[in-house]
Amino acid sequence: MNIVILAAGMGKRMHSGLPKVLQPVAARPMISRVVETAEGLGEGKVVVVIGHGGELVRERLAGDPRVGFTLQPEQLGTGDALRCALPLLDESDPKTLVLLGDVPLIRTETLSALCREAEDGIGLLTVNLGNPTGYGRIVKVCGSVRRIVEEKDATPEEKKIREVNTGIMVLPTRRLRDWAGRLTNENAQGEFYLTDFIGFAAGDGVTVRSTVAADPDEVMGVNSKRELAAAERAFQRREAEKLLDAGVTLADPARIDVRGMLECGQDVSIDVGCVFEGHVKLGNRVRIGAYCVLRDTEVANDTEILAFTHSDGASVGEEARIGPFTRLRPGAQLGRETHVGNFCEIKKSTIGTGSKVNHLSYIGDTTMGAHVNIGAGTITCNYDGVNKFRTEIGDDAFIGSDTQLVAPVSVGRGATLGAGTTLTRNAPEGKLTLSRARQVTVEGWQRPQKKASK
Repeated sequence: MNIVILAAGMGKRMHSGLPKVLQPVAARPMISRVVETAEGLGEGKVVVVIGHGGELVRERLAGDPRVGFTLQPEQLGTGDALRCALPLLDESDPKTLVLLGDVPLIRTETLSALCREAEDGIGLLTVNLGNPTGYGRIVKVCGSVRRIVEEKDATPEEKKIREVNTGIMVLPTRRLRDWAGRLTNENAQGEFYLTDFIGFAAGDGVTVRSTVAADPDEVMGVNSKRELAAAERAFQRREAEKLLDAGVTLADPARIDVRGMLECGQDVSIDVGCVFEGHVKLGNRVRIGAYCVLRDTEVANDTEILAFTHSDGASVGEEARIGPFTRLRPGAQLGRETHVGNFCEIKKSTIGTGSKVNHLSYIGDTTMGAHVNIGAGTITCNYDGVNKFRTEIGDDAFIGSDTQLVAPVSVGRGATLGAGTTLTRNAPEGKLTLSRARQVTVEGWQRPQKKASK
């Protein structure tokens, strides 16, 4: 089956320098979502009709071998756009599916049903609306579509029809060149419309059937930032419903954002305001606190992520406790039963089983053993302004508060570093190491006094 995606529109109502079809829904351009859905139908050619901002669209979809492009030099209507795509279509494929690049929530299942219903004629995807004002009405005779009547041309009786056109259709490929050649732009807009194919089909004895989309949200067109926001909320409602159906506990289904793939085990609970980006995997009985942001992160069973934690490219072991206000950066690997607490940052470091970094600390480029305790205010000084260096901390080490470990440096197994130490040489196993200036009390010293004003 040929698939043509119309994506040439400017989108003036977006008031944006970004082409309309590149506006994001759940962090991905609308056109990318439509292409992904189209490719889910199976093998077949996908032709994207580009126009305004076409090079940006082409660049965004570069690398997909199934996608070809054709230029619509002037935006002269949907019929003209399809006409531009004709040279790229495989005429041996009996069906051509026409999709819209600004209808990002369409489902593969719905399109499959549309293609089946079309048989060897035309299939129109329609939707029933409570208030169909402004949409083209589907006029049927004995269950077969006879024409699409625009609002301004409809009779009072036709205006009562609730089934309306979505613009998505399946067409018989072998008739496209003939029908495209008959198009005229003798209308108020001076454009060539695909809907004229319905009249051609009726005259040629070709059956036109409609398939009604069960969910109006999935055929929602996006032409403004207001409509983009509505599509975002509709997408997130869909994602929340999937999670609920899979047994995830959501404190408020209206306050979660999934901007990638979220996999959840059993008995997962997610508090309000959380954002999931990239590929996030949560094990069994994981608890996510309020307003966390997790990107490309894996969290093992029975771990709790407390409020306002940000994690990017990290992995967290079983029975860990992270946060609140923790930042895990790429390469952070936290073992079983680890604790990372308030205002701590971990980057490109391995934290061993049962180790704790609980307060106001930065651990970067570090390999930390098991059952290590990091005191408040500890930092690894891993960067000299040009190069990064690693710190090694052995099992059962105790690092006192306000310690600086100047890499490259190692702390031996069971070593203790006294509070306030600046470690520049390796600390041996099992011993106390400290560097601290001698404390002095100055006798007779008086605090400076503010001078009286003249």
